[in-house]
Amino acid sequence: MLDQPNFRTANQRQTILAWVILLPLVVLILAPMWHFLVYSFVPSRIQFDWPYQWLPLQPTLENFLRLFRDDSLPAARWFVNTVSVTLVGTTLVVLISSLSGYAFARLIFPGRDFLFYMLLIGLMVPTAVTLIPAFLLLRDVKLLDTHLALWLPALANAGGMFLLRQHFFSIPKELEDSARVDGAGRFRLYWQICMPLVQSSLVAQSILSFLFFWNDLFWPLIVLSDRDKLTLPVGILFMSFRGGMGVYFAAGVLSAIPAIIAYLVFQHRIVESVTAASLAGR
Repeated sequence: MLDQPNFRTANQRQTILAWVILLPLVVLILAPMWHFLVYSFVPSRIQFDWPYQWLPLQPTLENFLRLFRDDSLPAARWFVNTVSVTLVGTTLVVLISSLSGYAFARLIFPGRDFLFYMLLIGLMVPTAVTLIPAFLLLRDVKLLDTHLALWLPALANAGGMFLLRQHFFSIPKELEDSARVDGAGRFRLYWQICMPLVQSSLVAQSILSFLFFWNDLFWPLIVLSDRDKLTLPVGILFMSFRGGMGVYFAAGVLSAIPAIIAYLVFQHRIVESVTAASLAGR
């Protein structure tokens, strides 16, 4: 048996070492967030004054008020666009991923395993490689500068299909056999039998898709040009040039709140789902 005092000493040393390593990383991550929060309440005219303000010396709501009153910065319109793009995109991604995952896990058809392996290979392809082909395809079908251009490329979510396929694999076949004896069809087996049993993975996929659509900047910046169709991340970039740094910080704080709340509320579901996916299926 290990000597109890020595074990406690070693445990304390490991704890101290972990704090020494992780605390600077925590500071590096939280410092930009704190800067955004503090300077969203600092007037634009003193944004670059010295010394640095760790707390706002003259707190004001001027930046937030201008954000919604300035007609040249239609923040409300951009917010509505982002909400609609996120909700519709998340719904479509979860639906397509669940249907595909169910097909790969529960159906037997020629080439099933080959197609699934090709899907896994697709996960290894860098996103940058597919940008130009996707842009040219959307240009040829005249979908540029529409919200469809944001949804369609995201529907082929290989990660979501893999996650749900693993969870569908973990469902006992006896459940489907019993429902089939009672006269259930294939869609009813999918919708009423299997879907409720993979609820945790559906929630996790929904949150991941929500965060992706809500925070996506690069792709909307490429395919959208009409100011009234912009999403909030692109609009915030526009504000940094037209509205001043104070409005930019205020918009950044407001846009981060929904994503932070969604992740804090459902983070345990995401961890549980990913952990279960690594143990389920084959």
